[in-house]
Amino acid sequence: MVPFAAHLDLTIVELGKDRVVVHALIKPEYCTSGGTAHGGFLMALADFTGAVGAIQVLPEGAKTTTTIESKTNMMGAIPVGSTLVATATPLHVGRRTSVWVTRVESAEGKLASVTTQTQMAI
Repeated sequence: MVPFAAHLDLTIVELGKDRVVVHALIKPEYCTSGGTAHGGFLMALADFTGAVGAIQVLPEGAKTTTTIESKTNMMGAIPVGSTLVATATPLHVGRRTSVWVTRVESAEGKLASVTTQTQMAI
């Protein structure tokens, strides 16, 4: 079995407890009929990026994390062929949960979406 995120060709370019950065190329199959990044793709990219951050801050004894809440605001259309830059930073790190804010922007800095998600340590 191949994890869902592996199908999206996401590349982790920065990994830390205070910040995670992931790049993704917008392929035609990730787009709306108008040729821009689909909201579901933006949400999947943000969920992956925040989850990777949550894994960095897992408490001792926890093995993984799962998303228990997520909210995304779509801000702007980014066309096919563009590179997206997702940057996740922690808003809160607790004993059982962490909250991450992920900004997804074009490589040129145009904001596509902002996601706030809560991750639970398992």
